[in-house]
Amino acid sequence: MYRAFGKRFLDLLLAGSALLLLWPVMVLVAVVLWFGFGGKVLFRQQRPGLHGKPFGFYKFVTMTQARDVHGQLLPDAQRLTPLGKFIRKTSLDELPQLINVLKGDMSLIGPRPLLMDYLPLYTPEQARRHQVRPGITGWAQVNGRNLLRWEEKFAYDVWYVEHLSLRVDLLILGRTMKHLFKPEGISAPGTATMERFTGSSNTSSL
Repeated sequence: MYRAFGKRFLDLLLAGSALLLLWPVMVLVAVVLWFGFGGKVLFRQQRPGLHGKPFGFYKFVTMTQARDVHGQLLPDAQRLTPLGKFIRKTSLDELPQLINVLKGDMSLIGPRPLLMDYLPLYTPEQARRHQVRPGITGWAQVNGRNLLRWEEKFAYDVWYVEHLSLRVDLLILGRTMKHLFKPEGISAPGTATMERFTGSSNTSSL
């Protein structure tokens, strides 16, 4: 019952309430980014949603579009500005995804939506992460986030799919609130964000 109806009701209730409360913060962030990034505020990209169906994913921008002499984007570490680091550390960049939640593209809680390029790289077990809507936060995010190896992340995601319940979602929400005041795992060691997933021959179990 919760998986079919209760989770969506909770998404609408909490995401709608959060937007009502946080819209002044979102406007302020947008204004700061407008001047900090030369008029660019939102980052939009196609990401896989429920059953891998693509949707338009929103975030506040945290990186420039600086490119090398060949027209290729520079590494994340070179494009992430001090302002962008602050926005990411405080998770303010995730706020536009509340709109994705209201639209039904995402849930508040679920596996993070990654890149479309990763879909053919998953093992059948890892691909099960797409059996639920992707989330703003999730079981992997409150258990290490980008400090985890890809295989560990996917194992946490599949665990969530198998154990989805109101109790688990409330547990994740509580841990997420704790992490907001003590940010951890924003980036993987030695990188500004997270290294690309290139596939794996097996998946770990948790």
